[in-house]
Amino acid sequence: MTMKNTAQHHAPLHHDDTSTQTHGCRHTNPDICAKNMMQGICAFANTDGTCYSPPASWPKQYKKLKADASNTTVQ
Repeated sequence: MTMKNTAQHHAPLHHDDTSTQTHGCRHTNPDICAKNMMQGICAFANTDGTCYSPPASWPKQYKKLKADASNTTVQ
């Protein structure tokens, strides 16, 4: 069974998200993540739900989502 997570990659930022870690998994296909279910790294294996190894595309996506959030709150 393949796990798809496309919507989560584009979901609004969580207050725990940074450019280097995410609250929950932000991989579009967690099944192909080399660190899937790795204790201390993967959101699915950590009790705090934090991913300490988000996808390589995450820093760029984080900037975009942060800018989108800033534009939304300014209006």
